[in-house]
Amino acid sequence: MTKINFKKLDHIQICIPKGKEVEARQFYTDIIGLTEIPKPQALIPNGGLWYEIADIQLHIGTEDETNNSKRHPAFEVLNLSEAKRHLELNGILIKEETPIPGLDRFSFKDPFGNRIELLQKH
Repeated sequence: MTKINFKKLDHIQICIPKGKEVEARQFYTDIIGLTEIPKPQALIPNGGLWYEIADIQLHIGTEDETNNSKRHPAFEVLNLSEAKRHLELNGILIKEETPIPGLDRFSFKDPFGNRIELLQKH
């Protein structure tokens, strides 16, 4: 039986309420500092935004209702304490996470309730 030979993770998608792209852009571009990339022309009518993070993409889709849960992306950063300080200076509430050996980490929520984890390996 042939197995699936994965190459890499291409993208992660989270969702925001329809019509909230301006607020999402202010948060993800202006506060977080992500680089927005163009969506394919065929997908523009669906709404949302796309961002590039290192060698993967973050797709922010739109839905009539969003369901916030424990599901979340986790991103490794170069300097966790700098990231934390930057978020706090922008009024973002930080949640300390349960320690895991070899990792420092915390999470926060975007304006739409999506949980995002940042971590640094040591």
